[in-house]
Parts: sequence; structure tokens; C-alpha cells
Amino acid sequence: MKNGIFYLLIIGLSMAACKHEHKHQEGQGEEHAHHHHHGDANHFMNQSSMEELVERFEGGDRDEWQKPDEVIAMLQVDSNSTWMDIGSGTGYFSFRLQKAGANVICGDVDERFLNYIEKKRDSLGIAAEKMELRKLPFDAPNLKTKEVDGVLIVDTYHHIEDRISYFKAVKNGLKEGGKLVVIDFFKKETPVGPPVEMKIPAGKVMEELKQAGFTDLEVNRELLPYQFIVVGR
Repeated sequence: MKNGIFYLLIIGLSMAACKHEHKHQEGQGEEHAHHHHHGDANHFMNQSSMEELVERFEGGDRDEWQKPDEVIAMLQVDSNSTWMDIGSGTGYFSFRLQKAGANVICGDVDERFLNYIEKKRDSLGIAAEKMELRKLPFDAPNLKTKEVDGVLIVDTYHHIEDRISYFKAVKNGLKEGGKLVVIDFFKKETPVGPPVEMKIPAGKVMEELKQAGFTDLEVNRELLPYQFIVVGR
């Protein structure tokens, strides 16, 4: 099987998709489940209609536990700054970043999500230059040197395999004083999110980002009920 199947889950993969994947494997042998979970999730995503994926990303009670308004306030988005949303999915945070005054690069590996964002962007009358769509490979953020003021990556960090290399490229894409914000799940059982064995603790995230060249790191474990927020500069 091609390496790409195992490389990482679709970057736009939602928490519900991860949860479904975990349930899907409960009846499988341990070795089979371990060996194939990336492929199963990929298959699951590709079998789902766009309407189902939008419901998973945008619907339900996500606003209650994701607290998007509080997160955007914490980001302190400067008007006319440029942010990249890696794993933008349906643009859950991308549109909020744009509304806060940022120019946004929506980065995703799945063309369907970029098409969805494009239609929504155009229907809302948002200028294309305010919200750029960028198809990403699985192994790189596709950022130019010192291109952005901020990078946001939500519920996606734990899907990336060669993270030190990946985030070195992210660091290179940040302007002087720019910041990376990683939001991901606590390594414990939570009502949403992937199974515990897939989760990465905040301490390890900070350790890896340090190896990738981020020198100023802080973590917030209080704002969100199921997730930590790591800020790196």
C-alpha cells in the first residue's frame, strides 16, 4: 500500500470522524486495527458525503466546547495580518479569522473542503484575496518564507507524522514575531476527539516544537474543556 495511506489522516479530519473510526475498530483484532486505522479513516472520509462531513465539522454542540469566540479573542488577531489555517476543513476557524480582520490562507489536503470554503466565501461576498485557498500535500505546509503572521492548527497536530520537519517549515513561514497556535485534545478520554492512544500530550507538543526551532512556548489548559492550546514563537 502506498505510504500516503499511512502518512497521516486527511488533515481536515474532524473529531467525529476520529470517533467513528475508533468505534469501527472495536470489533477488529488489535493488530489489524493498529495497522489499518489511517487507511480506515481515509476510507471513511471518502465514503462520506460532503453534507455529512459539514454536519460533523459545523453541527452539533461543537461551539459549546470549542469556544471559537474565546479562541479568536485569545489569538489577538491584528487587522490586516495574514494567518494560515492548516487543516481548515469547512473553514470553521478560517471564516472567524477573516471576520476578526485577518487575511486568511485556508490550507487543506482535501479539495472538497476548499471547494466548500470557496462557495461559502463567494456567497458571503468575501474577496478572494482576503481568503486564499491552498491545496496542501500531506507532508508540508506549503508556506513561503516569512509569509504569515500566524498559523493556526486545530485538532490536526496528532495526524502529522514527521512533525519536527513539518513545523520547521511552519517556523520558516512565520514573519518576525509571528506565532503558531496548536489546539489539540488532552491525552485522556473525552466525549469528542480521537481515541486516547492517538492523542499527544501538550508536553510532547512543546518538546517537538522546541526541536523545530520555536523558542518561546506557552500552554493554556484552562480555556477549553477537552483541549490544550500551545502557542509557539
